[in-house]
Amino acid sequence: MHYTISTRSLESAIKIIDMAKLENVTSAYVEADDRVLDPTILEQSVLDRMPQPTGWRMLVLPYAGKLQSKGGIAFTKETVDKEALASVVAFVVKQGPLCYSDKTKYGEKKWCEEKQWVLIGRYSGARFKLEDGAECRIINDDEVIATILSPDDILSV
Repeated sequence: MHYTISTRSLESAIKIIDMAKLENVTSAYVEADDRVLDPTILEQSVLDRMPQPTGWRMLVLPYAGKLQSKGGIAFTKETVDKEALASVVAFVVKQGPLCYSDKTKYGEKKWCEEKQWVLIGRYSGARFKLEDGAECRIINDDEVIATILSPDDILSV
């Protein structure tokens, strides 16, 4: 399976996650005018500092969208924050040890994997911010509605 996060392919992006050394989650966003989360360039120690979900829960980063319109109009921080709050798209960062372990409920195949874009309920999960202001959510494994290739394929309603 192949998809792009911004202009990078998932395969090369996964390699970058192991090599990148950045200061904080905010610096994992590519080009400020695009404001597209590129989770593959997160520093390993930042990932280690993020909460490890327990049980059947998973840690996701909501997609915040772009900072500018296609016409070049800059969105305010308030607008971007509202988009992130109501976002139905998220990137799976970590999964708890029991995610999708109930074979009678989920079958033999996991609904999603780490490092994958997913659709979730608009306000699902427990919301919190990291020290650098990046919003995270911890959701239950059954709150994943679908997997997607690119967050830009989904428009919020």
